[in-house]
Amino acid sequence: VQLQASGGGLVQAGASLRLSCAALGSIYANRPLGWYRQSPGNERELVAHRYRSGVRDTTMYADSVKGRFTISRDYARNTVTLQMDSLKPEDTAVYYCKYETSWGQGTQVTVSS
Repeated sequence: VQLQASGGGLVQAGASLRLSCAALGSIYANRPLGWYRQSPGNERELVAHRYRSGVRDTTMYADSVKGRFTISRDYARNTVTLQMDSLKPEDTAVYYCKYETSWGQGTQVTVSS
């Protein structure tokens, strides 16, 4: 599966950004599709992911982004969107879309104080 990410950029603290990722190829709704991030000197970490579990969706967020970030997924279009609000300088990182073992190309998010 190929993942194409878009969005990101440079914003001031408190602003919002939206990241989008499109999966090219067949993916399963019951497998997580989501976002990781990596800042210099740190390991890549899960930001959020979403998948269908029965008739409901299951979402997972890193504690550091709960209440500020929202992940949504369009199962018909195989896309996932990360709405990032109230951004903080510590959110600065390269953000990667991930599905199973496939990674997107990474998109830079920089939040200035």
